[in-house]
Amino acid sequence: MDQTDSYPVKLYVYDLSKGMARQMSPIMLGKQLDGIWHTAIVVHGQEYFFVREGINNCTPGDTHLGRPDSILDLGTTEVSAEIFREYLDSLAASTYGSGTYKLFEHNCNAFSNDVAQFLTGQKIPSYITDLPSEVLSTPFGQTLRPLLESMAINPGGNNITGQR
Repeated sequence: MDQTDSYPVKLYVYDLSKGMARQMSPIMLGKQLDGIWHTAIVVHGQEYFFVREGINNCTPGDTHLGRPDSILDLGTTEVSAEIFREYLDSLAASTYGSGTYKLFEHNCNAFSNDVAQFLTGQKIPSYITDLPSEVLSTPFGQTLRPLLESMAINPGGNNITGQR
């Protein structure tokens, strides 16, 4: 009988606001936001995430953001490290290359969602992926959009796909 290896897949969730979104969102947006989420996928002993420069990786929990606010178990994958690396290279060449990052439409959470589906067939929680539309559904969110889009979020790590 053929034994297939399986590897755990985790979602690291960071609140970029460090709790400020929970306190200030009712006043500023008229609705409660629990955080401003940055996510990363942890598999094969590395943390993978998407920023303006492309796909980055680091030792899990070793970004400038500190420890994740929560770690969600997404299940397991049978995708080997070698095949996963080929997948990341293809993403960098097509969808998640340097300069393709857009804060509200094409961000770290979209990357984590795509990678989670590739590895496990599961999406990441909708409270994370729905956050941009929640913010933009408010008048203040629309007003802040140009300012927020100009901000760069870079938790560090190593660019693994080369800057294009």
